[in-house]
Amino acid sequence: MSLLPGIPTQGIHAQVGPVLFKAGCPDCGARFELSAGSLRLAIGASRRTTFYSFTCPECAAAVRKPAGERIVELLTGGGVRTLRLHSTV
Repeated sequence: MSLLPGIPTQGIHAQVGPVLFKAGCPDCGARFELSAGSLRLAIGASRRTTFYSFTCPECAAAVRKPAGERIVELLTGGGVRTLRLHSTV
């Protein structure tokens, strides 16, 4: 997962257009760009329970991938809807 270039430029944090994210499908191998509205981020109590998900636009597979700190930062900064998971301790 990576953010496409263009935001920010020379230290200016002005958005020039919609944010797009590069992604790939592990099922069909397709590579594509997704808007923030096409992704969901779930932040859990651990690395195992923090992930992002989307539907592959090529094969319609439901894709779920782990999200480390950098991915969480990119997705939240790019406007992806986030769900915080609470433990039942």
